[in-house]
Amino acid sequence: MDLRLALGFHSSTSTSNADERQELLKYVNLKLAAHGLPIAPTAGGVELVELADGLLSNFREKTRRLQNHERCPVDERIEGFLNRHFADLNLDEPLNLPAHSVILDRHGIARELSLPADRDEWESEYVKSYRIRNGVLHNPRADRRTTKGTFHVVQGGLPFPGEKRAVRRDVFAKLFQAAVSPPGELLTLPFTSSEEQPGRSWVSLLLRPIVCPEVEGFTRERTMEVRFFAPGSFVSNLDFVESIFGNAGDPFLPRHDAALDPEHWTGHTGCVILAPHLPLLTKKELGLPHYDEATERERHDRMCWKEPDERYNDGDAFKVTCRTSEGVIVTLIADNYFGYCKKEVKTQISYATNLLGGAEEEHAGGALVFPSWNLGEDFQFNSRRYNERTFEDVVANYSDWIDVKPEGYGVDQRFPNLYYIPEEALADLRKQNISWEHSGKLQQIPLLPGKVYMGPSGYRLRMEKHPSAPSWRLIGTAGEATFCHKPCTVSGGGKSEISKSLVDYMQYGSIFVSDYEADMQYVREICNRDYSNRWNEVAAKQQSYGEFPSRPVLSPRRSLGSFIKLLTPSS
Repeated sequence: MDLRLALGFHSSTSTSNADERQELLKYVNLKLAAHGLPIAPTAGGVELVELADGLLSNFREKTRRLQNHERCPVDERIEGFLNRHFADLNLDEPLNLPAHSVILDRHGIARELSLPADRDEWESEYVKSYRIRNGVLHNPRADRRTTKGTFHVVQGGLPFPGEKRAVRRDVFAKLFQAAVSPPGELLTLPFTSSEEQPGRSWVSLLLRPIVCPEVEGFTRERTMEVRFFAPGSFVSNLDFVESIFGNAGDPFLPRHDAALDPEHWTGHTGCVILAPHLPLLTKKELGLPHYDEATERERHDRMCWKEPDERYNDGDAFKVTCRTSEGVIVTLIADNYFGYCKKEVKTQISYATNLLGGAEEEHAGGALVFPSWNLGEDFQFNSRRYNERTFEDVVANYSDWIDVKPEGYGVDQRFPNLYYIPEEALADLRKQNISWEHSGKLQQIPLLPGKVYMGPSGYRLRMEKHPSAPSWRLIGTAGEATFCHKPCTVSGGGKSEISKSLVDYMQYGSIFVSDYEADMQYVREICNRDYSNRWNEVAAKQQSYGEFPSRPVLSPRRSLGSFIKLLTPSS
């Protein structure tokens, strides 16, 4: 995988990144022109577009003639599955994917398309996007999900749990046809939204998420293929998805055709179509029955109507999935909440693992945690004690990265705020300097905020202002991380929590204690109290303290969440 094209990773933070972005903007304009869409002159590349006009016109004409006959291989597999699976419905029109879309063939194009070329913000009914110092900020209308009534599954495929809502096959066909025919304004590309004639188009993305990782000597790495389609206004969703799973390139190119590499393909294909306009459809126009004519299951799943204007799923967000044992899964997402997009890819990975066997989509989380300490006002480095490394060793191994100074320290060439200091340097906050001996002379450099000072062991030192007091302190961070991993847990099990700093949980401020002994007695009473007698008469009868005794406040069997709930008055 080329990490630069797939995930936008770079080897440095030099100013060449700004130059690369300018080239990317020119490429975006060239791509839009190749699709016959308006370009954004302020982004640059106008001369290139004008120079290549003949070539682009030739490309557009060939595309126009072929677009209704030729699909990329992965799209052919998806359409073939849909039209085989629904053949008995004798539909007036086959279930086809969008024939014309701007293909996001490398990481970064979606991010540029998600904002106007001449402005740093864009707002629609569904999303607000901002260009900020370290990237972009997308704020979708729905920033959290609900599971009630959200998951719908098409009948006639693989079995599904009873809490999922069952969707008739003919209803899904109509939902699909509506999904690929969104209102024109939803196709507007933010990139050219400031132009007199904004461009309107679908955008699409190819993903190749790993289903079975490589185990050397036992199995090869194997991936599935997933196609993502979104109306132009929702290109920010694809920016989010490709930044997690990686951009797999142009699906028309043979080197990106999974079927030509069966040793590394699981044989499974996924498709996700973003269609936030679907909740506007009524149950009646989708062919759902009147309540009086509905089956018991349809009434239970609210797949029927009493009033003609009742909206599908009561107008709320949902996603509907069609999948069989054939190995193709197609999902329509009627919302632009980013989490649905990410979770759907994970769901499709789980689908592939279940059919493949020998693999499982692990619901896990983790973090590389670098412990930090408050060191007070001075700190003596002693790197040899930990890894026996000296400043000379570091310079010898990483000379290409370090600008070595005559005084016996170095500055990182990529990160100028990172200083490499000798193994026995002394940091003194009161004197606000770092000192050491070099060539028989005492050397020193200023100890400044915003700078990081690293010893040969990898131990890092920095200044930090107290969150609420006017004082400063030295903070030290270990050079070697602790790997925290939480495997096989459920949603809400704390996967993300272990990657969050405890500092964010702390509140700083003044505390007044009038009588220390009396206050500590209150603390002891809170910790030692028997809380099994806190219930009212009715609730007390429902408890099972004989079998499960009440846990003390500080018991290792009581979680922080249960302690908070314990001390929170019930309604």
